[in-house]
Amino acid sequence: MAHNIPEDGTLLPLMEEFYTIQGEGYNTGKAAYFIRLGGCDVGCHWCDVKESWDAELHPLTLSDDIVEKADTFPGKAVVVTGGEPLIYNLDYLTKKLQDKGILTFIETSGAYPLSGSWDWICLSPKKFKAPRPDITPFANELKVIVFNKSDFEWAEKYAESVSPTCKLYLQPEWSKSKEMTPLIVEYVMANPKWEISLQTHKFLNIP
Repeated sequence: MAHNIPEDGTLLPLMEEFYTIQGEGYNTGKAAYFIRLGGCDVGCHWCDVKESWDAELHPLTLSDDIVEKADTFPGKAVVVTGGEPLIYNLDYLTKKLQDKGILTFIETSGAYPLSGSWDWICLSPKKFKAPRPDITPFANELKVIVFNKSDFEWAEKYAESVSPTCKLYLQPEWSKSKEMTPLIVEYVMANPKWEISLQTHKFLNIP
């Protein structure tokens, strides 16, 4: 754990924050304020934000300041992502956001204990550090990144551990999308409990 980060979550290593359109998964197309926290030890080799891995590089920021800034935007939804945001205690941050009537969404690998109060939990499990079994039942959305053919079998393993109401998504890893998208299309047609998630923000050239 980097810095001397207080365990009450009042200070967090903020890598970046920006207002944009949610690009992938269930909430695609909706305006949202993204809060990206630094720090991750999951180590996906295809990660597109490797600069997020070292929490020491990112300034400790008052959670109150993060909330105040988020509240200035018209879209009242915040997506907390990383890095791996559940390295930190997110109870304080989410309570303050929800006190202002802001919806709280998280994107997590599930590798750390669940903290925070969430309107939507997107679980994106990673082979490099498996999700904790005590998190999977709380997922509203399971989003599995498909990098190679073996990922389908792996996706099914996690589909068994989430709740029956959880939305199931397969998303091609961006650099492999030409090869993997046709396989995903075929797979979803054969297994219609799954849906396809695309990184629409990359097609639209928005952050």
